[in-house]
Amino acid sequence: MAYQDILMRMRSGGVVIIDGATGTELERRGADMNADAWCGPATLSNRSLLEQIHLDYIQAGAEIIITNTYATSRLMLEPAGYGDRLEDVYREACAAAMDARERAGRPDVLIAGSLSHMVPFGPGGSKPGDTFSGLEHGDFTYAFGEAARLLKEGGCDFILLEMLYHPERTELAIEAALSTGLPVWAGFSAQAGSSGAVFANMSDREIPFDDLLSVLPERGIDAAGVMHTNVNVTGPALEILAQHYPGPHFAYPDSGFFSMPNWQFVDIISPAELRIRAEEWIADGLSAVGGCCGLSVEHIKALAPLKR
Repeated sequence: MAYQDILMRMRSGGVVIIDGATGTELERRGADMNADAWCGPATLSNRSLLEQIHLDYIQAGAEIIITNTYATSRLMLEPAGYGDRLEDVYREACAAAMDARERAGRPDVLIAGSLSHMVPFGPGGSKPGDTFSGLEHGDFTYAFGEAARLLKEGGCDFILLEMLYHPERTELAIEAALSTGLPVWAGFSAQAGSSGAVFANMSDREIPFDDLLSVLPERGIDAAGVMHTNVNVTGPALEILAQHYPGPHFAYPDSGFFSMPNWQFVDIISPAELRIRAEEWIADGLSAVGGCCGLSVEHIKALAPLKR
């Protein structure tokens, strides 16, 4: 019922508050990031800290919290030596979110199970390895299906597909998420080209954001948004999204930049400025807003009054 309540609010002009970053917040609070798999393995060694981060976001006003499973598919954990702990990582990540919700006394807070098509970064890389070799269609299909199943078994209210930027892998991730029967949201990642045009967030080829969004199925996705995207590109990307998807839209921008395995907290947007941007997006029809990498509890506190 809580999921349908929130979805109905979004469809009728309401504004829902999503949490802030989890992976970079773990790092900000002292958790070590894995050199190969980034934040996924940190769940095992920082379980209490992860739960506290979720709790802090709920207390800041978040109505949706996202599991720390963005970088935990088999594609990420096996090369990092955690393939045999994969189910443990998912189980603990989901449980941390659920325990935080219970501690907060907020059964109405939704838990979104994060699923990405992320593949390993190169050393010091700023983006996932778009040309990463050694993986075939079947590898992606199996990994995404496994991740989706574990998120459902973990009790997530819906699946949030994060940082979709690769058209072929996006289609496979959407198919895997929908196969669970859980509600699905799709979050796309964009970047600005040298001409100012908006492209999919890839490093090895330029795919217009318009073309990336063409993979959205006609039915099955309850909300679509722009996430893991610099706050300065989020607005233009949302305008393009509105031309492709008629349902509720959400924004989950980031600030700073990545150099594997650490987020660089450089020129982070202030909470006040983020709120100003969010107010502009909401005026244009945005239904839900939160903050991705580099953004923290203080940013969600600033966004919380926009709930309606």
